[in-house]
Amino acid sequence: MATFLYKLGRFAFRRRHFVALFWVALLTLAGVGAASAPAAGSTSFSIPGTEAQKAFDLLEQRFPGTSADGATARVVFKAPAGEKMTDSANKATVKKTVKELADGSEVTSVADPYKANAVSKDGSVAYASVKYKVSGMELKDASRDALEDTAQQARGSGLTVEIGGDALQTTPETGSTEVIGIAVAAVVLVVTFGSLIAAGLPLLTALIGVGIGVSTITALANVLDLGSTTSTLAMMIGLAVGIDYALFIVSRFRAELAEGREREEAAGRAVGTAGSAVVFAGLTVVIALVGLSVVNIPMLTKMGIAAAGTVAIAVFIALTLIPALLGYAGRKVKPAGEKSKLLGGARAARKASTGKPNMGTRWASFVVRRPVAVLLLGVVGLGAAAVPASSLELGLGDDGSQPTSTTQRRAYDLLSEGFGPGFNGPLMIAVDAKASDSPKDAVSRVTDDIKGLKDVVTVTPAQFNKSGDTAMITVIPNSKPSSVKTEDLVHSIRDAGVDIKADTDAKVLVTGSTAMNIDVSQKLNDALIPYLVLVVGLAFLLLIVVFRSILVPLKAALGFLLSVMAALGAVVAVFQWGWLSGLLGVEETGPVMSMMPIFMVGVVFGLAMDYEVFLVTRMREAYVHGEKPSQAVVTGFKYGARVVTAAAVIMMAVFAGFIGSSESMIKMIGFGLAIAVFFDAFVVRMAIVPAVLALLGKKAWWLPKWLDRVLPNVDVEGEGLKNLGGGSKDTDPDEDRELVRA
Repeated sequence: MATFLYKLGRFAFRRRHFVALFWVALLTLAGVGAASAPAAGSTSFSIPGTEAQKAFDLLEQRFPGTSADGATARVVFKAPAGEKMTDSANKATVKKTVKELADGSEVTSVADPYKANAVSKDGSVAYASVKYKVSGMELKDASRDALEDTAQQARGSGLTVEIGGDALQTTPETGSTEVIGIAVAAVVLVVTFGSLIAAGLPLLTALIGVGIGVSTITALANVLDLGSTTSTLAMMIGLAVGIDYALFIVSRFRAELAEGREREEAAGRAVGTAGSAVVFAGLTVVIALVGLSVVNIPMLTKMGIAAAGTVAIAVFIALTLIPALLGYAGRKVKPAGEKSKLLGGARAARKASTGKPNMGTRWASFVVRRPVAVLLLGVVGLGAAAVPASSLELGLGDDGSQPTSTTQRRAYDLLSEGFGPGFNGPLMIAVDAKASDSPKDAVSRVTDDIKGLKDVVTVTPAQFNKSGDTAMITVIPNSKPSSVKTEDLVHSIRDAGVDIKADTDAKVLVTGSTAMNIDVSQKLNDALIPYLVLVVGLAFLLLIVVFRSILVPLKAALGFLLSVMAALGAVVAVFQWGWLSGLLGVEETGPVMSMMPIFMVGVVFGLAMDYEVFLVTRMREAYVHGEKPSQAVVTGFKYGARVVTAAAVIMMAVFAGFIGSSESMIKMIGFGLAIAVFFDAFVVRMAIVPAVLALLGKKAWWLPKWLDRVLPNVDVEGEGLKNLGGGSKDTDPDEDRELVRA
């Protein structure tokens, strides 16, 4: 592989006009496709195989036109102090509001509070329920605007009016997070390379790659039912890895220049060595993202595949466009250790002349001398950070986890105040009595049994369909939607349904947003172990091929698990226990988002392997070329530590920008990924990895002879490049024709 990539790098450097034109044309084509593609609606949301989804499908079939999974809104009214909602003036305002709400094109029904018994006992709070034809994720912006405008008009009468429910559910705006990440990346790259031109290349190529990826997703969004969250994830991951991969190759190019090679030869060798690491690092990210399909949540599968496609584009751009742009840059990209005059080039030259080892060399030398102490400190530290993870509680956020500044949160609080906390999470019971001898008796049995359960406040009368064989029952719990008691109630109803079916042949299914959240959490929890086995297993096999070792990939996988557990512990401490919540702007503590563990495993595993592959391939390269194991560790850090540090800081900046989001879930994802990268890059890869390799010595690179014969030799360390090149600018033109044909 190293030889092929070496030729590819030289080809791209020499035929830079052709390569640049190709990528510009591809970017233009993707942009035109995105601009001309029909506008895509919000992606549909379904959770195949869950009881809540089966109930939704049943109700849609037996109650045609009712849109069982349609969006709902609760317009909550509160009377001024000293007044009641039953006063004539307030009543007139509510009735006018209800009439205006019913005029919406996507509205199926609006319940008048005074006819639906939706006024609190003390008369201070009332609400109007609005039902829509489509789900909250598919609702048009015009319908949301009409809802908010109507509520605003009602506020003019002196009433407090807030809106709850999933009708206002939209994709959270991330604001300027990408800009913040790019700005920090630019500063880090300038400091790392000491050159504005060299720093600009990774940024430029990353933006081109993200532009192609996101534009392609936009162009295909309507056809493939891709939501806006898909492009957000692709942008976040694509930007991070795009900068990292380009950073690796530009850094190696400058190192080759420092060894006295001509620029074309340096470009070829940079792509042949660092490019090999980029290919395999990219493969691990792709495996992790595509592996999300094992969860069997269509939306998550599409997000993973789309993001994986963007990562693949980032890899191809790093291998071809970077050497092409290095050809354009010429002598403006300086050898390693040199800086431009503007950024202190003279001082850097004087410092280099002293021969003082860099920080990476000094740190690695220290670790090699004290491997046991460093290893114990790293493992104990991460172990301590992981302790809170033992108290992990999973769930999906509701309006109660929103900031108090939002209308959804204020509506949630008003309903809790007027009707009790469980009123915000009603359970919908679907009773399929088609196979029962007496459907009405079966439904009556269901109602009576549910009334006898603990934590039930209200059970509404059953509503039958036209055929009289299916009924809907609404149950109001005594606890808030995200509480453990409500989850226990859902399980209790389902357990009771088993006995009811045995006695009456009627199926009892629990659904509604609260039950759906519980089912999604369970589905994600059940999928975590198979996902870990698949992703870590495939990556383990891939790393065996890369490093030609058993212990190095095993150490990489175990180190990753340690960093993820520590990151989950930090998330629990902040978002569940409330530690440092004020500093991070966490207004409401509660269960950790159900998607967090599996999402963190997928994203962080891929990114962690980037650092592992780049850092350890440098060590293996030194070892293969004759250095002792301990010295190879130091050499790997001498050339790789600065780059890995820069890559990790950039990654953390991109993710940390999301901590400022007003959405608690986005805030949690940003914090979790940022702290996971910190733990993995600076504790696992920078401390535990060199300590373990120093302790293992030659054993680290042991591979059974039979396995060595079976495995393909991908030559990541560039052993095959020893007899190639030599610094001449002249090359065999047959290489060009060979690569064009390939």
